[in-house]
Amino acid sequence: MTKTISYTLAILILLTLTTALVSNYVNLKIGALFIMLLSGVKFIFVSFNFMELKKAHVFWKVLILMYLVLFITTVSLFI
Repeated sequence: MTKTISYTLAILILLTLTTALVSNYVNLKIGALFIMLLSGVKFIFVSFNFMELKKAHVFWKVLILMYLVLFITTVSLFI
């Protein structure tokens, strides 16, 4: 594996552990919002590094980021 993929995998594991800790020790509403934001960061890491969206056209990058913002905003409204 390349260094970039190894670093990304390490960051994803760290974010997953952080999500687990937050889910156990934080208030429900604040914790849910923080977990959604962490999930969004993980989504960006996976899509840009493992799905090779870094090399894609700007349209696809903007589209995936708009989807992420729309999804997190919609879910956060109902928490």
